[in-house]
Amino acid sequence: MGDSPVYRRSPSELAELFGLDLSRRDVLRIGGYASLAAFLAACANGGGGTTSSGPGTVSVGSNQSDTSATGGPRQGMADVTTAFEKATSNKVKMNTVDHGTFQDQISSYLQGTPEDTFTWFSGHRMRFFADQGLATKVDDVWDKVKGNFTGAFAEAVKGNDGHVYGIPVDYYPWAVFYRKSVWAQHGYKIPTTWDDFKTLAAQMKKDGLVPIAMADKDGWPAQGTFDIINLRLNGYDFHMELLNGKQKWTDSRVTNVFKKWAEITPYYNDAPAGMKWQDGAALLVKKQAGMTVLGLFISQEFPATDVDDIDFFPFPNMGTQYDAEKALDAPIDVMMMSRKSPTLNKDMAAAKSYLEFWAKGSTQLTMWKSAPGFIPAASDTDTSSFPALTKKAVEIVQSAKRITQFFDRDTRPDYAGPNGMQQFLLTFLSNPSANPTSLQGTMQQFWDSLPPEK
Repeated sequence: MGDSPVYRRSPSELAELFGLDLSRRDVLRIGGYASLAAFLAACANGGGGTTSSGPGTVSVGSNQSDTSATGGPRQGMADVTTAFEKATSNKVKMNTVDHGTFQDQISSYLQGTPEDTFTWFSGHRMRFFADQGLATKVDDVWDKVKGNFTGAFAEAVKGNDGHVYGIPVDYYPWAVFYRKSVWAQHGYKIPTTWDDFKTLAAQMKKDGLVPIAMADKDGWPAQGTFDIINLRLNGYDFHMELLNGKQKWTDSRVTNVFKKWAEITPYYNDAPAGMKWQDGAALLVKKQAGMTVLGLFISQEFPATDVDDIDFFPFPNMGTQYDAEKALDAPIDVMMMSRKSPTLNKDMAAAKSYLEFWAKGSTQLTMWKSAPGFIPAASDTDTSSFPALTKKAVEIVQSAKRITQFFDRDTRPDYAGPNGMQQFLLTFLSNPSANPTSLQGTMQQFWDSLPPEK
């Protein structure tokens, strides 16, 4: 048998013969098996590499860097790590990177030497990296856990090729947040129209408040306001086509978005480009601001004693046919598996076990206890401890007829990032009264300069 021609082939010939993506590391490992057949059998049991037969180590790249009064996402990840290690005997090697930095450098990260698994987003941003061959299919994991998720979540984690690339871990709506005690003190009423919204902001300014807190140093917070105004004025279909290159940024409908937006910028705090979103949230916490347009994660910035004082309402109607869509951003976060991790094949079983663990309602509830601004996606989550704010957030998402994932998740990442839309919106905020057509031209030119997506 040792004289078989198969065993005398070169590594490259073996790879071609058996359809393997054989790395240099794999070739060296062949010597550790009693036969090539044993090595091939091991490869077949792990998607191109060996899997640990016992407890292993899974490395995790995490953008959950924020801390807060409730502990925050970073503490939640640590708590999940403790629970996972106790339940499975596997170990976790966590690499936490500042949220904004992780997001801006994700392309180079995934093309380099990423961790086995990583925190990311569903929708276009997930499919983009799947199409680039930078994410590993997790269909086998999904087959084990899919009964714990709704059809909407199932669709959100499918790639363009129909395969599954992520496990949903949470979601959260964007809305207009405020403090009930501040509004009660001044007798404010929830505005349902754009004119009512502006009238309320003007009154808040007279009352010595910052009417609308805006903090855009991270680049992405202002994208939420662009999304909702575009959805209200121009509708879901135009919004999604715009973000995917089927409509032009020079379109007059986009001009209308910026002009309408400029009507409320006088009610923002000073220097929004120099403030992180937590700084903007602090204005609400300290009762210095009347409102802010942000995601439910703002709740984690409040002390536990103040959580019952937080409330929100949907962005006001703008008098168009698209108001009836009740559209809103409700991003879904997912846990994914990278493709180029140098340790993934060695501990594939541990990595898959980690993703399975995240599919449990008990795991997601553990995360929620430290980061209550993120709603667990698993159907078996015990919701009995949810406060009224979280229950209301679930209801607003369920009542929306059209749901978007958020600007930087619905468009290609190289357009949404610091060289693209983040920069363009900061330019707009620096001089919102300027005619937007020149800026729109720059936006379209940048889009046209990008290479075709794979």
